[in-house]
Amino acid sequence: MNIPMLKMNDGHEIPQIALGLWQVRNEAEFNTAFDAAVQGGYTHFDSAQYYQNEQFLGASVKRNNLNREDLFITTKIANDNFGFESTKQSFEESLQKLQMDYVDLLLLHFPVTGLRRESWQALEELQAAGKAKSIGVSNYTVRHLEEMQKYAKVTPAVNQVELHVFLQQPELIAYCQGNGIVVEAYSPLAHAKAGADDPVLSSIAEKHHKTYAQVMLRFLLQLNLVILPKSVTPSRIAENMQVFDFELDTADMTALKQLDRNLRTTWDPTNVE
Repeated sequence: MNIPMLKMNDGHEIPQIALGLWQVRNEAEFNTAFDAAVQGGYTHFDSAQYYQNEQFLGASVKRNNLNREDLFITTKIANDNFGFESTKQSFEESLQKLQMDYVDLLLLHFPVTGLRRESWQALEELQAAGKAKSIGVSNYTVRHLEEMQKYAKVTPAVNQVELHVFLQQPELIAYCQGNGIVVEAYSPLAHAKAGADDPVLSSIAEKHHKTYAQVMLRFLLQLNLVILPKSVTPSRIAENMQVFDFELDTADMTALKQLDRNLRTTWDPTNVE
């Protein structure tokens, strides 16, 4: 399986699909999901300090005898670990849990008020030291990104935000892509809170002989986003990968764009100062 790659502003490339690892805190469940993902061709794994499963990820890479250079590993600095020294210290602990010398992508998990500037400066230092190949942010709005231009020496390579057909955030995508920032879509299936009974999705899925979930994922891929579907069910993990063998046409994309209703299913950073 040749997974499409997107080029980031620092010259590195990022696979366009990852296994999202949010909430997978049971080791046996984690191992089942990870093994199914490896079997299904995934090479990109999205973890975070907050998920409390970095140690499972590190152990699974070793257990499967995977070549580190073939993988793309992301982790994120938890809100409680923001601050210049605590960002660096907590990241060293992350590397120990991951049993790795570096990560491919290190993100600030949220635009924490009053601490995001010094935390970003810590990420810049970690990147310069080779411990994080690429650095970026998560849950940042246009306002937070514009603020960064005043202090960041390095433009974030990535902004990871909630995105799906029911929360499309076109202004944020346009801003990021206009400034060379790759957008990663977390919760791309809206936590199954919508979609299963949507007539537009059902009709497009039937037309392409795909599931409604595969149509939701394909829509985001065609916007040049990285998708991070999370599942612990092997059949779903495999199904989420089967999105590179069909294409939505202009009429499909137009119809899907009409489904946007600003439906947030997780954190809302809109009013964070």
